[in-house]
Amino acid sequence: MILIVGLGNPGEKYKKTRHNVGFMVLDEFQKIHGFSDWQLKKKFKAEISEGIINAKKIILAEPQTFMNESGKAVKTMKQETRDKRQELWVVHDDIDLELGKMKIVQNRGSAGHKGVQSIIDELGTKNFARFRVGIKNKKLGIQNIENFVLKKFTKEEEKVIEGTVQKTCQAIEFATKQGIEKTMGKYN
Repeated sequence: MILIVGLGNPGEKYKKTRHNVGFMVLDEFQKIHGFSDWQLKKKFKAEISEGIINAKKIILAEPQTFMNESGKAVKTMKQETRDKRQELWVVHDDIDLELGKMKIVQNRGSAGHKGVQSIIDELGTKNFARFRVGIKNKKLGIQNIENFVLKKFTKEEEKVIEGTVQKTCQAIEFATKQGIEKTMGKYN
């Protein structure tokens, strides 16, 4: 089983903001693969969608906590499933990567991303894969990181991020077949 967590902030106010790229990727992945409709699971503090790809059960999760508390939802989900072979993949925005870029890493620190740090703190490990989706735009100066990540994409940026969302979905699907290591080799 693979638990794929997209990071973002709940609510209409945050839709299509840079910080919600993780939700954007999972929403598209859910549509492409015909997974179940999103359902709020209060005990997990998350919206959940499930499906099967390559004979593997996949659970998509969008925590309904705010970004900085994502780890609480992830910890609850991991404890409930109790599958020792379960893999955890996290999809999130990354201000260190240029808009349009995507990079996969494993067993790495948070690099200042508070949602990722929350997961590391709650699980007590950094032993999970991350699909980092770039949101940095050199044309826009970044004076305040917190304000920047909560802004919506410009029309020009939306076109770029749509392509990156598609590429990330392809990488996730490839990883379900070939594993994270081979996916890193192909997509990084």
